[in-house]
Amino acid sequence: MKKLLFSAVDLNIGGIETALLTLINNLAQKDYDITLVLEEKKGVFLTKLNSKIKIIEYKPNNNPNFFIRKIINFSKRIKFTLQYKNKFDFSASFATYSRMGSFVARIASKNNALWGHNDYLELYKHDKEKVKEFFETVHSSKFKKIIFVSKKSCETFLEVYPEKKGSVIFCNNLIDYEKIQTLAQENIKERKTKYTFVNVGRHDETQKKLTRILEATKKLKQEHNDFEVWFIGDGKDTNTYKELAKEYEIEEYIKFLGAKKNPYPYIKLADSIILSSDYEGYPVVFVEAFVLKKPIITTNVADAMADIENKFGKVVEKNSEDIYFAMKEFLEEGYVIKEEFNPKQFNNEIMQNIEKIIVGE
Repeated sequence: MKKLLFSAVDLNIGGIETALLTLINNLAQKDYDITLVLEEKKGVFLTKLNSKIKIIEYKPNNNPNFFIRKIINFSKRIKFTLQYKNKFDFSASFATYSRMGSFVARIASKNNALWGHNDYLELYKHDKEKVKEFFETVHSSKFKKIIFVSKKSCETFLEVYPEKKGSVIFCNNLIDYEKIQTLAQENIKERKTKYTFVNVGRHDETQKKLTRILEATKKLKQEHNDFEVWFIGDGKDTNTYKELAKEYEIEEYIKFLGAKKNPYPYIKLADSIILSSDYEGYPVVFVEAFVLKKPIITTNVADAMADIENKFGKVVEKNSEDIYFAMKEFLEEGYVIKEEFNPKQFNNEIMQNIEKIIVGE
């Protein structure tokens, strides 16, 4: 039985955590012995883990005293190295930014991979030196493979590191489509009385740019009063968005529903998905929308042009004006999904890629 190790920060609600949970639960059903290393053993997804998966907590010390912190963390690294060095057939740092995750994955196996969940060239405003600084902090050069969840992220990474072409792989995230279909049937108190757009995600203006949706709503309400926008999620900018909705006098058009362990009934009830991000790796909500047969309005992130445009929805430029026009079009004309999504085939192709990565091909 092959021994696999995956590392992450925690198992709280999030796109990376959802993707990791789906992946390791699927692998646990096969002939693999899986260990998960977390910086903090916490999060609502802990109870969703397959019982066969072993969990190790490796919490970096954050003592304000530099020397004490260094000594404690050095001793932790020595202890982990002595216990786990090259004890696994494959290891992966799944949360790209986690320095702890990078360390344990590099120690656990020579056959290792670093997962990338973002378009880092977009994230760092096309500053290649900043992209290099980021990947140097997680020692990307010491990984055998670097896995990106979108083709575009692969391409932009190779603009910065053309010499790594042989080690960079595109592999989308698995989707637990049966769970999504089942959970979508759950009863919720929310009722839809108008055409409803739903946004699912973290409230972080730097990346998600939800102000674009609020600005588009402000303009659209001048022509229509028969729509709503639901925000599923929370974050550091939630209060800013609520204040802006009040300032724009669009409170009757906006519902802040908070983070949901199960967002799928809301997606199922809504008419369409809407994203306004500046950058993404590959939004999990894209595939969730495919499964639940909901059309999508999205800014031009990840592989949106290839996967969404003229198939599952509309791709717009990264501004509130284009989002407004797309909302208006969906509201007045509707949108008919033009392709059939086969989730079983989607997952089978991904698992074939994953198993090739695990054996080191």
